[in-house]
Amino acid sequence: MDLEEAKEFRERCTQCDAVSWGLTDEGKYYCTSCHNVTERSQEVISTEAIPNTKIQAINRGLKRKRKLEKGWDWYVCEGFQHILYQQAEALKTLGVGPELKNAVLHNFWKRYLQKSKQAYCKNPVYTSRRKAMVLEENLSHSDWDSAPELLSDFSGPTFVESGAESQPDDHIRKPFPISKASQSETASVCSGSLDGVEYSLRKEKGVVKMTVPSTLAFCYLALLWQRETITLSDLLRFVEEDHIPYINAFQHFPEEMKLYGRDKGIFAVESWPNYEDIHKKVIEVATFLDLPRFPDITEDCYLHPNILCMKYLMEVNLPDEMHSFTCQVVKMAGIGEVDFLTFDPIAKIAKTVKYDVQAIAVIVIVLKLLFLLDDSLEWSLSTIAEKYNEENKEDKPWFDFRKWYQVMKKSFDDKKQKWEEARAKYVWKSEKPLYHSSIDRSVVYKRREMVVNLQKQFSTLVDSTPTVEKKSPSSFQFNWTEEDTDRTCFHGHSLQGILKKKGQSLTTKNSLYWLSTQKFCKSYCKHVTIYEESNFSLSYQFILNLFSFLLRIKTSFLHEEVSLIEKRLFKTKYSKTKKKSSRSRKVRK
Repeated sequence: MDLEEAKEFRERCTQCDAVSWGLTDEGKYYCTSCHNVTERSQEVISTEAIPNTKIQAINRGLKRKRKLEKGWDWYVCEGFQHILYQQAEALKTLGVGPELKNAVLHNFWKRYLQKSKQAYCKNPVYTSRRKAMVLEENLSHSDWDSAPELLSDFSGPTFVESGAESQPDDHIRKPFPISKASQSETASVCSGSLDGVEYSLRKEKGVVKMTVPSTLAFCYLALLWQRETITLSDLLRFVEEDHIPYINAFQHFPEEMKLYGRDKGIFAVESWPNYEDIHKKVIEVATFLDLPRFPDITEDCYLHPNILCMKYLMEVNLPDEMHSFTCQVVKMAGIGEVDFLTFDPIAKIAKTVKYDVQAIAVIVIVLKLLFLLDDSLEWSLSTIAEKYNEENKEDKPWFDFRKWYQVMKKSFDDKKQKWEEARAKYVWKSEKPLYHSSIDRSVVYKRREMVVNLQKQFSTLVDSTPTVEKKSPSSFQFNWTEEDTDRTCFHGHSLQGILKKKGQSLTTKNSLYWLSTQKFCKSYCKHVTIYEESNFSLSYQFILNLFSFLLRIKTSFLHEEVSLIEKRLFKTKYSKTKKKSSRSRKVRK
């Protein structure tokens, strides 16, 4: 401590108003009267008073602070790379094999960087701006087995690393030798990333622009390639339940990756992922990447309709005997064939089957075949089943549609209410505040700190701490067991009440069927058909509402899939309606 060197500091002490200062070992001013230590420190001009080791320690601390405040130079695609990495790690914790990240998703992302000319090509889009020296042998052609050239001068958790190399658990980036860049590159006022402004304005024809929803398309393509036991609706539900990073995924970026301004519009998501939108992006991304035909979806694969139908029959508490009917419908409609189910992006018309929606649509058709769902026949059959069950309590019970409806409606209403409440309470604001420019950073952080403090004080006053219970991931949303006395399990119930003998085989008592769509929309329409609830029975409406909630899709989307399968099943009926319509036109002419 040296009182002589502290004489130049003439401010009054905030505690005792005295002007008598000394220096601590760390170089900070302290009041000799009340021993109050300030945050102010002396600028070191002479190195004689302080040992060399102490100078080095101070310099290291100052460098770290300046480096942290300035941040790394990074590109937008590297931000998406981080999100993909976190999503792949999350899928790994859900039970997906490590090959999905290390091999499949690795190659898909590498292929995208090459196709979009961001890496793995002779003239990357960033080369002219950064004047980077690129080795000719690494960029002469697409080399999916070699280690990548990173887009920035640092390493980290990347998908474009060699699949054989093990990824480090800690996601701290280690700085590489930094190449000299122009002043306009290193300091961007409008965005934290070097190309945030340019990326948000870029509209290149024929190039699929990467977005946060597109990361889910990449994940689903990797899951589909591996034929994993996760459907698209499961993937989106896991996102909704916060098992897979999506909303505010940028929070997982390293602290040195500063994100503000235009980056906010690129990485901040303010809506839940939509099934139809992600499904379209899956086809769009696969076509852009020019991927080959995916591995075959065979009968022993989880995504085959026979297996998925069994899964959904269990989930909605329907009898196991219905599975034989769903298998027959799948066979008659021809939707269980390998060529129909396997995704082929390089085909003339690239389309991927909506495996989960298709399986649900098959179950809806079977329910119509058995019960008609016209608000009349299903209740008549229920009365017969109810009477039989009362008279034969020791025998295997007949399936009672009315009782099933009552049990499912209660469970469905409870589950939907909880889901709506969870959505209403969801906190969209991220823990890591976003700001428009580096100038606003301190103001935004102070406001955020003030809001957090107020929330803590308010929760203390009302004696309640907001705790959000995170659900454990599960393939099933509804669980039914025979041991549950509160709710009836219909899995073991018989369909004898709705079947009759015809020779040596059994057929349904119901011989009628109504088509969900009489006339399909023209080819230039964006939709297949129009669904208006008032035109359909209440039973049919309930079935569609139940299953659409299960998959988190619109009821009209499920109705379309039902109509398309019916079109394959009842070709003769639709051909007759076509002939009638053409005859009527001729008569009018």
